[in-house]
Amino acid sequence: MSLYSEWKARAENLESDAAYQQYWSNYFSQETEVYKQVLLNHDKPLSGTVKALSEQVGMDPVAFVGYLDGANTSFADGEKDLDALTEESEVTLNFDFEKLFFNMHEAKADWLFNLPEWNGVLSEEKRREITKAYRASKIFVAPVQAGRNDPCPCGSGKKYKNCCGRNK
Repeated sequence: MSLYSEWKARAENLESDAAYQQYWSNYFSQETEVYKQVLLNHDKPLSGTVKALSEQVGMDPVAFVGYLDGANTSFADGEKDLDALTEESEVTLNFDFEKLFFNMHEAKADWLFNLPEWNGVLSEEKRREITKAYRASKIFVAPVQAGRNDPCPCGSGKKYKNCCGRNK
């Protein structure tokens, strides 16, 4: 069984609500510590085998692959093939920090995008700009509907009611 399959099985097979809460609480505290290390050392990407990196950040290899799963869309060099990872696989964590900050908003992970370690990576102004872009991406704008007496949007020159809106 691959590390990624183990991660999914571990995360899905929690027997009780208490076990579920405990598991994710432990995982999120470990994840927070990993992100602190990544942000403090943002100028040099972490690199090494899955096993070595997991030991370096204080996680077991399966949980580390779970961390990679959550961060996978934030790498500057593209997504990792998580199913192919073994403990001996070489991995480089080369983050696009603007994308990472946006994705943390997307995941509603306020405990991560509010870390003070972001101060050394992105300016406060840049973080506000990314937050504003995230919020704007979630606003639904209804398409403008032509009124009965407006020119038809098809460009015929007729009124909408006498053209495309005839049967409406």
